[in-house]
Amino acid sequence: MTSMKILAIALVAAVAASSANAADLIIKVKDVRDAKGSVLISLYDSQESFLKPPLAKLKQKAKASKGEITFVFHDVPAGSYAAGSFQDEDDSGKLKTNNLGVPSEGVGFSNDAQGSGGPPKFAQASFVFDGKSDKTISFSLNY
Repeated sequence: MTSMKILAIALVAAVAASSANAADLIIKVKDVRDAKGSVLISLYDSQESFLKPPLAKLKQKAKASKGEITFVFHDVPAGSYAAGSFQDEDDSGKLKTNNLGVPSEGVGFSNDAQGSGGPPKFAQASFVFDGKSDKTISFSLNY
């Protein structure tokens, strides 16, 4: 066998092995108030990255619709994750807050976690994903 064929076989085997260890994570964001703007969701894998959108492991955006929106993240590896979501009613790409820093758009976190005097910590919102079988979680937006 030529070295190119061996390399090609090794690459295919590596891709197949990595796909075998990743599954889909389905997140249902409930209680969306109306169809204004978009709903954004970010998936974080550490306290250090939590609630820092540029450091999110994965992100998605969907057109807002009243009720529930389902996001599907494909081939997510095993790990501990926390999700945060908000309804971006004005499609600014940023969570709008009042003068005190309190969100004026709907926000929600995995485990329906709520902080005390601020957002929750990663540990409050985190959940374990085994990466072997699909998992569905859900949480509500709070306005």
